[in-house]
Amino acid sequence: MLSELRIRNFAIIESVALPLGPGLNVLTGETGAGKSIIVGALGLLVGERASSDMVRTGADKATVEGVFDVSEAPSLAAALDERGIEADDGVLVLKREVAAAGGRARAWINGSPVTAALLAEIGRLLVNVHGQHEAQALLDPEAQRRILDLFGGAAAEAARVAAAYAELAAARLAVRQLADRRDEAHKRADYLRHVAQEISAARLVDGEDARLEEEARKLTHAEELRGLVAELSVVLDGAEDDEGAVRRVAHLQRALAALQRIDASASRMQELHDAAYYALEELSREAAAYGGTVEHDPARLQEVERRRDQIFRLTKKYGGSIPAVIETGREAQAELDLLDTASLDMRALEQRVDAALASLAAATAALSKKRRAAGKRLAADVEAMFPELGMPDGRVSVELSARPEPAATGGEDVEFRVALNVGHDARALSRVASGGELARVMLALKAILARLDHVPTLIFDEVDAGIGGKVGLMVGDAMRRVASHHQVFAISHLPQIAARAHHHIVVSKGARGGVTTADIAVVDGEARVLEVARMLGGDSESVVSREHAKELLATANVSDDRTGVRTSEAESDLAPRRGGSRPSRSC
Repeated sequence: MLSELRIRNFAIIESVALPLGPGLNVLTGETGAGKSIIVGALGLLVGERASSDMVRTGADKATVEGVFDVSEAPSLAAALDERGIEADDGVLVLKREVAAAGGRARAWINGSPVTAALLAEIGRLLVNVHGQHEAQALLDPEAQRRILDLFGGAAAEAARVAAAYAELAAARLAVRQLADRRDEAHKRADYLRHVAQEISAARLVDGEDARLEEEARKLTHAEELRGLVAELSVVLDGAEDDEGAVRRVAHLQRALAALQRIDASASRMQELHDAAYYALEELSREAAAYGGTVEHDPARLQEVERRRDQIFRLTKKYGGSIPAVIETGREAQAELDLLDTASLDMRALEQRVDAALASLAAATAALSKKRRAAGKRLAADVEAMFPELGMPDGRVSVELSARPEPAATGGEDVEFRVALNVGHDARALSRVASGGELARVMLALKAILARLDHVPTLIFDEVDAGIGGKVGLMVGDAMRRVASHHQVFAISHLPQIAARAHHHIVVSKGARGGVTTADIAVVDGEARVLEVARMLGGDSESVVSREHAKELLATANVSDDRTGVRTSEAESDLAPRRGGSRPSRSC
């Protein structure tokens, strides 16, 4: 649960430290005092979008910090462990900071920086915010379906339906794609045959263009090359009346031998001579061999140029390079082959579709069976709560309308139908429920689903809109029942609900240093009587209002509403003395 909320420089809040306890925590105050700002701060803490507008005028940053006790939530501790987050002694501290300049936000969990995405992920495990808009969201058939599946424990069946539908969709897509490819191949068959045959007949080899270019250059310059080889031969091997370089170097042997007889240190020159001689010999042989390869062959040159022209045309036509042309030919042949194999492939895909249909039918049947059973139980449970919420004649049904074809969410549409007045037929919620009635229907569902929701803290932001009087008491009792499974934090304008709280927190607005400031205090005893009296009649000093307030509080103090937390016991944790208020730890 959320044990403490610390807010600094957020909107009109300068600095507060708000203690919270188990059970039902109710936040009250004059209109515009800043109650919804508390919910906004909580939303920021658990990952909602940050904005520089959140920062209090004159401050450089806003900070929200929440201290959570997760010691009694082993499933939550396991989820945190999966994400590499360890709760120190069962305590988890979330912190969010927003800069006034640019609205840049930073987040921490137990002092370690985290991303906004991870903060939001952890926040969803800790807090669930139910605002005024949620009652309207209840009108959405998809929201009704999710509620039914949650109540019926149908998550596994719903997942199997979604998986079977995804497989069916994938199989049908494969069929369509194969059919499209086959049809396209039929339309392009003549062209594809021409492409495949033309490229195949060319018998292209990767790198052939470079080799042909080299050969063409050699053939074009054959006479010049032969002349250069002859010149080289003359220099190396000599002419009829002249010795070449090889023989001249050989003659140096006698001089070098004489040098070594006199001075043995001249051996290095002998080594160099030998190397030069053998290199010249090798050069002479290589030149002679190369000369044998140089041939003036106009016919071969013409053949090479024709082949180069052919390759140029094919690369210009089909891809810019020989590998691209070869791949184009392969693809064309593959499309042609498809015409021969498409029938076999299509039969295999159609069998896959049939198998997916059978799997989907089985999965939807199992889900539908579970939904039908859950729908009857849910309707009965909600109807049982209606008298406690001021709708004694209310009737509920969960209608399952079969779809022509199953979808990813199942084989039927889900619709909650109600009749809230005697003599009226059950109709869709959107057609029969007023704002106040819709809020009560939602609260009934929340009370029923509370035991299935593993999020420890629920926030209700003015969900009591449109109700009052005795119904308000009933709604307060219902919220206390929800608080038997969760910590509940509610913003309310109704004294009936405030009187049912285990912890009562008051928000007031004043001015400090010429700037509007919201202050928060936990109240009990006489201070709480005065606040409830103010909510009843606007005049907290009115004797009638005060007596009425005491009566409301007394009825809440008598019972614990199966929460296991009496009001007097809960208040003792937060307010050490009765008869007054305990301000929040503020600066």
